[in-house]
Amino acid sequence: MIIPKSSLIVSCQSPVDSPLFDAKIIAAMAKASINQGAKGIRVNTPDHVKQVRKELPNSPIIGLWKQDYSGYDIYITPSYKEAVAIAEAGADIIAIDGTLRNRPQGETLADLIDKIHQKLGKLVMADIDTMDNAIASAEAGADFVGTTLYGYTKETENCQPPGFSLLEEMANRLTVPIIAEGGISTPEEAKKALNYGAYAVVVGTAITGIDLKVKAFQAMFK
Repeated sequence: MIIPKSSLIVSCQSPVDSPLFDAKIIAAMAKASINQGAKGIRVNTPDHVKQVRKELPNSPIIGLWKQDYSGYDIYITPSYKEAVAIAEAGADIIAIDGTLRNRPQGETLADLIDKIHQKLGKLVMADIDTMDNAIASAEAGADFVGTTLYGYTKETENCQPPGFSLLEEMANRLTVPIIAEGGISTPEEAKKALNYGAYAVVVGTAITGIDLKVKAFQAMFK
């Protein structure tokens, strides 16, 4: 398996309006993470994936491309077009929205996963929010299923990540590797996710989210 079991994956992303939204800075974050023992990187946009691949030729990269399409809620690699760009940039695993919501190019979840497998030869991580979508993603052929969207969809907007209860249920009902992602802010929570059955854990904001971290601290001074 390209991602080792019980390992840390660092999400190296930043808001598009941040000075950190620069391919070389993102790649530096990624390299620092790997240097300190992380076993994989999750990164957004083809340019950032390409730069991270240049700096880390042998490290697993989960790539995605967040794109907004008018009239659609899906934004994580919403269509095959984005998947192609991420694959060509050098990602090993392509992260996609694993919900059953409508997609801008009319593709089904199963169609998108199949094309990524057959035409691009890449693995797929399906980002989901509910158990139903986790099952649907696994049945559609996803190689990994992640709790990434728990708390970020209309169905889960009243839920607060990390979704440990969802994670535990997924571990009990699915056979594909489960990746815990979203809201994990301490090493203790990462360990808890592994204890609940996560194959690996993605941590983003708690490690690389300078903008959000400073904003949270600054709010205390008001």
